[in-house]
Amino acid sequence: MQKTKPTTVDEYIESAPSAAQQKLQELRSILKEVAPDAKEKIKWGNPVFEGKRILFSFSAFKDHINFMPTGPSLEPFANELAEYKKGKDTVQFPYDKPLPKALIKKIAAYRARDVRDNDARWMY
Repeated sequence: MQKTKPTTVDEYIESAPSAAQQKLQELRSILKEVAPDAKEKIKWGNPVFEGKRILFSFSAFKDHINFMPTGPSLEPFANELAEYKKGKDTVQFPYDKPLPKALIKKIAAYRARDVRDNDARWMY
């Protein structure tokens, strides 16, 4: 029997591994605080926050959460992110460490401001 794909962020979090669920809720809370008017949607199978453009996305994996605010939004925080594994547009937060909430908030605020002020695109 095939598992149904989540159609809402709540369903996505509920279907995530149990180790991920609390971290996903924490991350979601931070992003809602930064972008209270953004719409939550599922795109490409992952939760996204969208204003006039996609602001950020996140996803759960076996051992970490992937936070995707775009590469240009991560660049100013390279030193603070040095201990985390990063991709072109992503940063991984392992389940066995507390989320760096203040840092996530700064990155998300930077991304939201960049979209608002510069109409920054999602992927570069």
